[in-house]
Amino acid sequence: MGRLTTHVLDAAHGCPGSSIKVELYRVEGQQLELVNTALTNSDGRVDAPLLQGDDYRTGVYQLQFSAGDYYRARGVQLPTQAFLDVVVLRFGIDESQEHYHVPLLISPYSYSTYRGS
Repeated sequence: MGRLTTHVLDAAHGCPGSSIKVELYRVEGQQLELVNTALTNSDGRVDAPLLQGDDYRTGVYQLQFSAGDYYRARGVQLPTQAFLDVVVLRFGIDESQEHYHVPLLISPYSYSTYRGS
């Protein structure tokens, strides 16, 4: 049975990105269908897979991470129009692959991601 997981690391502070709102959408043409919403835990991980079981199927998905809210809560002074307020990652899933892990490494002015294991 396939599953999708994620975690966030805060490169600016050298720690896990805790209490970050993560939203998962399924992309259907020009429409976004909200599939799941979660908060990262103290280890920067979501407690349960964002996608699994019957919901896990081939398609295009979008993860949205509320990075600006996270940094504001940490007391980081961001401009009114933060450079990275919501980090959006759009990617494809092939249901024949059993596990997709999408980590996010963030700072107020940059991010990186990859397909993890």
